[in-house]
Amino acid sequence: MTEVRDEDIRAIVAATLAEQRRLQREEIEPLVLKAITTTLTSFGIEEDRSAMRADFQHLRRWRKSVEQAQSDTFKAVITAIVVGFVGAVWLGIKVMVGR
Repeated sequence: MTEVRDEDIRAIVAATLAEQRRLQREEIEPLVLKAITTTLTSFGIEEDRSAMRADFQHLRRWRKSVEQAQSDTFKAVITAIVVGFVGAVWLGIKVMVGR
């Protein structure tokens, strides 16, 4: 009777587990892809990747332009406040010197 060594048992178990993982992956991946496709389609997103890429690029450009407009608006508000303050100081000095 041949004796089975620990290394042989470990190798058999590792091979069995690897085969199980491979089979599970082969079964799970199509299900996951189908679920994702169904979910995206229910949200109105088609599978056309080039169109989706163009949509995301447009959204990114739009977001960046909105961020730029916010930044420019903030700068304009700060400039208006500073100009108003400097104008008030100038008028104050002009009134003081004019007396």
